[in-house]
Amino acid sequence: MTKTVLCAVGTRPEAIKMAPVIRALQADPDFNCRVLATAQHRQMLDQMLKIYDIQPDIDLDIMQPNQGLTALTGRLLLRLDDVTASEKPDAILAQGDTTTVLATALASFYADIPFGHVEAGLRTGNIRNPFPEEMNRVVASHLTRWHFAPTQMAADRLLAEGYDPAQVVMTGNTVIDSLHYVAAMKPTLGLPLDPNKRLLLVTLHRRENFGEPLARICTALANIVREHPDTQLLLPVHHNPNVREVVNARFAGLDRVHLCDPLDYTAFVAAMQQAHLILSDSGGVQEEAPALGKPVLVLRETTERPEAVDAGITRLVGTQTADIEAAAHELLTDPQAYAAMARHESPYGDGKASGRIVETLRKGLIDVS
Repeated sequence: MTKTVLCAVGTRPEAIKMAPVIRALQADPDFNCRVLATAQHRQMLDQMLKIYDIQPDIDLDIMQPNQGLTALTGRLLLRLDDVTASEKPDAILAQGDTTTVLATALASFYADIPFGHVEAGLRTGNIRNPFPEEMNRVVASHLTRWHFAPTQMAADRLLAEGYDPAQVVMTGNTVIDSLHYVAAMKPTLGLPLDPNKRLLLVTLHRRENFGEPLARICTALANIVREHPDTQLLLPVHHNPNVREVVNARFAGLDRVHLCDPLDYTAFVAAMQQAHLILSDSGGVQEEAPALGKPVLVLRETTERPEAVDAGITRLVGTQTADIEAAAHELLTDPQAYAAMARHESPYGDGKASGRIVETLRKGLIDVS
């Protein structure tokens, strides 16, 4: 009997990592895959779903202007309660650590529907950093039937926390599945960059960096570009006004700095391929860039992705201006230091994670029935 699996996505990173799973479920005759969009990030979510030719079956369109986390969580739970009652899925999946994941896990628990957590087991050990993501994923783990861990370290962490080994599955990270899919398209960037200057690609969006940390980061980036005239900086600016206002003010009129709207995923993959160095507070970039042989300076105080740091292919530099400048200067002036980080290797998987997730669902939903 065909089993219905409801896949929830709310943000662009979630869509990037859930799209391969959705496609794999849609291609399998044993499953009826239903796609739920909460639309935490409306425009960027739609861009990603279009790349994979995925149409949401249910669109909550949940975001409102100036909506806080409490209101967002409450509205999501109410809407998801209606969805679980009407859809009656056999399982629900969500990815990562956003409010969509927290609310989906809670709604699944309340409705007594098995919940599968894609990218389970990530931790910083600091419940407030990143905020609110660390809390979201810790709570979601308590409500999860299938923990789809992206690395062995994440799986081991879940086992150390006492979760049932039969419910912890090391799949690899689905972002590598997605990266392989898009890279095979041979994407192009389509921006007027100088081919004779080294490209510094920057992404900034973390809530815990809003305010003074973001200002310090931008000061460091501006100084790096000034001190290294053979570089140019590309920064796709997040729509959040906490980011946009600071970035636009700090980089106004600065030569060799290219600010643009968020890139769709194909263009962003092309940007990563062209980049000499990436500076980012993104979780996904920490996973994607090493697979492309690009060094990453992580603009955060903590990371839940220590595998690449331990391998020496990403570096956690924090948000202090001097620390960021020093790390970038070393990689821009020392070829040996750069080569040590610019290795084509990934601790995050082989591009087959989505297939392992589908097989786990088959064993849990079909083979036992």
